[in-house]
Amino acid sequence: MSEMKWGWPVIGAALFLLSAFIPLIADGYWMSIAVTIAMYTALATSWALFSGPTHYISLASGAFFGIGGYLVATAMSDYDLSFWLMLVVAPLVSALVAALIGFATLRLSGVYFVIFTLGLAEMIRNLVSWVQNNFLGSRGLYVLTDFTEAHIYWMLLVVCLVIFVFGWWLSRSRLGFALKIIGNDEEVAKHVGINTALAKVLVFTTTGFFGALVGVIIAPRYSYIEPNQVFSPELSFMVVIMALLGGAHRLWGPLVGVIPFALVWETITIAFPNSTTFFLGLAFLFIVYFIPHGFAGLIEKHWLRLRS
Repeated sequence: MSEMKWGWPVIGAALFLLSAFIPLIADGYWMSIAVTIAMYTALATSWALFSGPTHYISLASGAFFGIGGYLVATAMSDYDLSFWLMLVVAPLVSALVAALIGFATLRLSGVYFVIFTLGLAEMIRNLVSWVQNNFLGSRGLYVLTDFTEAHIYWMLLVVCLVIFVFGWWLSRSRLGFALKIIGNDEEVAKHVGINTALAKVLVFTTTGFFGALVGVIIAPRYSYIEPNQVFSPELSFMVVIMALLGGAHRLWGPLVGVIPFALVWETITIAFPNSTTFFLGLAFLFIVYFIPHGFAGLIEKHWLRLRS
């Protein structure tokens, strides 16, 4: 039992240390891929911490990511504020937005919650675009730093580590147990005394925090920031697809989905740049009909078969 208890954390720590050496052996194209994988690992895993146990499918990741990217760009371009200051401030602002969204929307469930979060993300994107076009003029927002892709990758890797450690703690906490009960039957959870609204909002807030944190770190990669770039609805769908493909019910599941999908998606965007929405739809259908529990479910099923 002791070996099983500490087996996964030890494996995780070893993989983290190995991943830290990637910038020393990769550059150019493969370094760019590594940054993309680290970015989506952080976003998909933080998304799964909430949506995995509760089964609430949120499409607000693009909004949280955009808040981080847009705030750091505005602060550095218009007010000459430090990147490191915004690395602290922007996630806190996004967490507050997530909490407000949570209190307003988490009484909804099923398809209503999905539609509301998507509509809300689009509303934020259009609102930011309207404010910039009408009050801030057409001047661009720049995030000019000395960071290389290696620096961005290492920062994202630390964020991934924090998310995994938090997820490991959450799965063993009373809050995590409450989320699982809510996911199984929310009415039962209410009857046994769980404050379902508070539990959902608390964890949903962390999704907003980590989403903006990733947005701030990625902003120097873009250099030039505009609302339609950072408030991308496609990013929200990508996060959901990657998490579900890997298996949102396991902490390590999203990572198993991010790596293959990121590599395949890179090929698709190069070969079919005008058909990405079509392929996103196909990916959703494939996951729902053929691997509803993701790769993690397939691995667990195969493992049980071997043991029996």
